[in-house]
Order: sequence, then structure tokens, then C-alpha cells
Amino acid sequence: MAATQFRGGINELMKQAAWLQRKVEEAQKSHKERTITVAGANDKVKVTATLGREVARIEVDPDFLASDRDFALDAVTGVVNAALKQAAEEMDKEIQKATGGLKIPGIT
Repeated sequence: MAATQFRGGINELMKQAAWLQRKVEEAQKSHKERTITVAGANDKVKVTATLGREVARIEVDPDFLASDRDFALDAVTGVVNAALKQAAEEMDKEIQKATGGLKIPGIT
């Protein structure tokens, strides 16, 4: 059985991997401050998160918090998790755009 050869050899493959990693890093850097806002509990809780997966702001309707504190805090937890998940998904979309949809474990 003959060994498969790539065009350009291992050096070319390493150059392409480095290029792809740069593209991923550029996409992450350029979009990490972009924000998304997710609302829950009938818009009584709003969470703004960055695509860099940081919570930027939490807003809770004071009447909602006063009426049932434990339920309100559970709602905040749920909305924070949803916002961070959506931020991660949005960042993944931006990385896929930058790399042309190529997925390499450990890089994309």
C-alpha cells in the first residue's frame, strides 16, 4: 500500500494550520466585545453578554425580584446561561465565516 502524499508536504500543511489559527484568533478578537441581549421571565430579566463569553449587564424588574426572590434568582441564572450559550453560538458562527466553515479540532 502506497503512502498518501499531500501537495506541498508537511511544511505546507503546517503553514495552512497556522494561517487558519490566525484567522480564528482574528475573528475572536474582532468580535469578542460584540454584545447580545437575552430576555426571560416575560422580559422581567434581561442579560447582556459579550461574544467573549462575559456577562456585561443584568437587569431585573424590581417588582419581580420583590414578589418572589428565589424564583427571580432562578430566572436570572437561567437567562445568564442562555445568554452565554447564545454568545458562544454567535462566536462560533463568526469563526466559521472567517475559516470558510473548516473545522479542525483544537483550532476551530
